[in-house]
Amino acid sequence: MQTKMKTLIAALAIAGAATLPTAASAATVGLELLLLTDVSGSVDATEYNLQRQGYINAFRSSAVQNAILGSQNGSIAVAYGEWSGANQQSMQVNWMVINSVASANAFADALAATSRAFSGLTAPGSALNWGVGKFANEIDSLRQVIDVSGDGSQNEGSNTKNARDAALLAGVDAINGLPILGSEAGLFDWYKNNIQGGTGSFTLAAASFADFSTAIEQKLVREISNNVPEPISAALVGIGLLGLGLTRRRQKQ
Repeated sequence: MQTKMKTLIAALAIAGAATLPTAASAATVGLELLLLTDVSGSVDATEYNLQRQGYINAFRSSAVQNAILGSQNGSIAVAYGEWSGANQQSMQVNWMVINSVASANAFADALAATSRAFSGLTAPGSALNWGVGKFANEIDSLRQVIDVSGDGSQNEGSNTKNARDAALLAGVDAINGLPILGSEAGLFDWYKNNIQGGTGSFTLAAASFADFSTAIEQKLVREISNNVPEPISAALVGIGLLGLGLTRRRQKQ
């Protein structure tokens, strides 16, 4: 398996570092997954709560927990960030290693304890630029994936397509999209063309915020398992797969 050095970003300021287990540096997880969630002004309070509860439900679900335990090395590391405008990004739950039902539930509990970070404009490109630096941590992984969800296209900040390409060049294996449909025409295609990228990347849509919980569970299972499960709801649309490839072990130096 080919080794590739993880990108080192100077001047890190990762919030909540105490959530990262000391043992993380001693083992290699199968996947580092950064969840980047749109909390711009177009997402009202009810919709925000549906998103957050969707993540909580997913990490408490047997489907996601079984996917984690059955994945490479039987473990993943996950972090959850919220983003809005060009200078609005926040790590709400810092990297946690999940390798058991208990640790998956602990991550869900940490999500449940958060509160909304922003409510501004929509800058997914700036969120991607910010997110790349969060992989400079003490975790070794076989794959690095960014998961971006939101209900609208860019209206502020760094060019999204350029940020996606830069993240892939920096060593992120895949960037997957979860557009939430209903408020902006053509959003699914915009996510495919501007956010999705990398080996095995895909875009999976939620038909509405009400469908987000089902969509994010399916999406997490697919990301963790690194394969394509059967769709679990006719309300979910737009699965795009660019092809599966060999994973490459990534180590920090």
